[in-house]
Amino acid sequence: MVYFRPPAPKSGIPRGTGTEVGVLSVQADNIRSQSLVVACHINDARRQAEMARAAGATIGLVPTMGFFHEGHLSLMRAAREECGYTAVSIFVNPAQFVDGEDLVSYPRDMERDLELAAAEGMDLVFAPSADAMYGGGQGTMVEPGRAATGLCGRSRPGHFRGVVTVVAKLFNIIRPDAAYFGQKDAQQAAVVRAMAEDLDYHTRIRVMPTVREPDGLAMSSRNSYLSTDQRRQATVLYRALTRARRAALAGESSVSVLLESMEQDIGEQPAVELEYARIVDPETMQPLAELGKRSLAVVAARVGRARLTDNIFMEGRR
Repeated sequence: MVYFRPPAPKSGIPRGTGTEVGVLSVQADNIRSQSLVVACHINDARRQAEMARAAGATIGLVPTMGFFHEGHLSLMRAAREECGYTAVSIFVNPAQFVDGEDLVSYPRDMERDLELAAAEGMDLVFAPSADAMYGGGQGTMVEPGRAATGLCGRSRPGHFRGVVTVVAKLFNIIRPDAAYFGQKDAQQAAVVRAMAEDLDYHTRIRVMPTVREPDGLAMSSRNSYLSTDQRRQATVLYRALTRARRAALAGESSVSVLLESMEQDIGEQPAVELEYARIVDPETMQPLAELGKRSLAVVAARVGRARLTDNIFMEGRR
């Protein structure tokens, strides 16, 4: 059951008392009761974070587009473990969708997301509208660095420009000590880390392991687009990555041989349209001519309506 009640202090951190924000209390047999501040406007979210900071809390931020799955929840748990005050943003960012993509149809379920955020012990959900985030602006955008030039940056022109712009805005609003991203979106994490370093944000970028389904498919909100058969065929992405990794650990050092193996494996599934398979430096996301101590195999493919990405470290890290 979900209901609103007036804000109340928790763990020594002040809560807002105006009508601009609400507090959700979620109660269910399998979760602990937890109060959650929900802010829809920039000033309200900023005020909540400032009060937490004034009370001496370290602040963790989990930026998301909502429609939570276990991958999102794992980021929330990491933030909760490492920080005294935790915020999660829910914003389907129009600036990071390119023409013809699924902005309108992107899956959304705000009520369920709020219940899950409360169950995970989040302190603040910032859920602005596009107008609240961009409506009063003059069109200023943040330009991403080198890590955004290839891979998804090439096939989705303007995507990472939208990503770093909204993340920069979130960092300015919440001023987190740490921000949490998933390894599944390795290029996004690299682009955001570079942005945070180049623009001197005092925010640690924490990249947490990919969470997978039992059959290896990386969890993604877009998995909901897949039919049963498409879902089965999509697991080839992780199989191809793990096979290449095993070959590398067994001594295969030729990037071209490893890529050929990945492309062959993925090509055996007719529903999976490979967009790219590369082995890159995980920091710069630039292609490697040969395997090094830091090598990341990355793939992207379209399966029906879903565009899926995955990756794996080649040198022993997972």
